[in-house]
Amino acid sequence: MQYEPGLSRAELIDLATRKYFASVDAKDMEAALACFHDEALFCVQTAFTRHSGKAEIRRMFEDFFAGYQTIVHKDFTCTVDDKNGRIAASFEAVLTGHDGSVTRLNNTNFWRVRDGKFQEVYVYMSGQNPLV
Repeated sequence: MQYEPGLSRAELIDLATRKYFASVDAKDMEAALACFHDEALFCVQTAFTRHSGKAEIRRMFEDFFAGYQTIVHKDFTCTVDDKNGRIAASFEAVLTGHDGSVTRLNNTNFWRVRDGKFQEVYVYMSGQNPLV
């Protein structure tokens, strides 16, 4: 299903990298969840996990935020289809555990955006899924 285009290329990149990932890295739950529709779908394709709706996505983020001392997403390469409200981003995720251990993941996310918020998110990870 296609959604009416609503955001420009720059706005889609801003939503994904500066609003969403910046909020995740700051562990700002409310700001991160504000990027999603209430009935949004969040799938980690490489781990066969699915979180449907904000309540399940909130619970996923609660566990993710608690599991790491710091979370950093960086080095984004974005591909944008602003005519259809879609964006993809490849990036590195650097997760530092409470014991100082560091996990580096090379991921790609695909988003479908409706009315300026994420309707669907599909994640492909290079390693073990911390979003359970």
